Amino acid sequence: MSRTPAAEPPDTDIGGADTRPVSVWPASTRPADLNSSGFVTTQFDPLLDQKARDAAHAGAALDVCAPALALRALLWVQGVLAIGVLLATQGAADWLQRQAMAMFIGLAGSLLWLVAVCALRSRLAGQPGAARVAVLMALGATTALAGWLPLCAAGMAEASALRFAGVALAGAAAAGTMWVWLDQRARLWQPVDSRARLAELQSRIRPHFLFNALNTALALVRVDPARAEGVLEDLAQLFRVALADAGESVSLDEEIHLAQRYLAIEKIRYGERLQLSWDIDPRVGAARVPPLVLQPLVENAVRHGVEPSVNGARIWVQASVRRGQAVILVSNTVSDTPSTPGHGMALRNVRERLRLLHDVAGQCDVWREGGLFRARVIVPF
Repeated sequence: MSRTPAAEPPDTDIGGADTRPVSVWPASTRPADLNSSGFVTTQFDPLLDQKARDAAHAGAALDVCAPALALRALLWVQGVLAIGVLLATQGAADWLQRQAMAMFIGLAGSLLWLVAVCALRSRLAGQPGAARVAVLMALGATTALAGWLPLCAAGMAEASALRFAGVALAGAAAAGTMWVWLDQRARLWQPVDSRARLAELQSRIRPHFLFNALNTALALVRVDPARAEGVLEDLAQLFRVALADAGESVSLDEEIHLAQRYLAIEKIRYGERLQLSWDIDPRVGAARVPPLVLQPLVENAVRHGVEPSVNGARIWVQASVRRGQAVILVSNTVSDTPSTPGHGMALRNVRERLRLLHDVAGQCDVWREGGLFRARVIVPF
């Protein structure tokens, strides 16, 4: 008996929708850039693409609005001026006077330069390289003079054409040197593939906790189908949020919500053995963090606090605002029965992603305090 060949199914995506190209343009009115498959074709312009990459790199290099970076710039300027004054000093009294004047000029000029560059960042990023450097050096000369003129008005500094030119040139040179440092720093710490690196680090965490949560649901299917259904609903929400393309950062509110979903699943798994406490300041919700930065910390608290203990453990999740920073603290009681030691990969992952996003302004610390294990994340607003 002959078998009739089955009709070839249409091309579909995962959701089942027909994805075969369909042209909606009549042949007589089809645009020139629409190909025969019905999709618009685009021409790749290497020059425009290079300009976009240069602008993105310049924008990253000029991101002097971050407090940690601004502080390092100020300290660098003060250090250079201190060395210069030390070379020109003629005694202790002369050194104190010169150093005080140099500190005032350097601090005032640096702050004005940083504020100006921060305000003009987007415009400077779109300028050609030579024009950008010229503007930065002109700003350096102007801000240095702005710090020097009040001393002249107060009779504390010599007002002469030669000194005027010297201060302006020193400011321009400092600004040019600062740009070289910022440019090299951006190339080293903010490379073109930093987004790819962030995505890679995040992808290492996603499957881990999602599969753990799925195993929890599978364990309940035979024992308690009704509770398993609730777990699967939470798990579906976890998959939706965790697998979404969140970009380089998300709000802390989203991270807290995700952690609450995960701990709700673990609460069903461990029952009374898992005691939870939440103390969240609503003001921290606007802070930006890398996706899935809080979840590994609460997962470690469950694994090393609740899992090895027969009597269970308590987990505290606290979030507060301190000195303009968001501080997230995850604490758990420690069992007398030691848990299986980990490799610290999750913590290294969190630290590296915080560094990629916030540089030195983002911190992750862990320590033991009495009968508690604590993990703390600090990020700027």
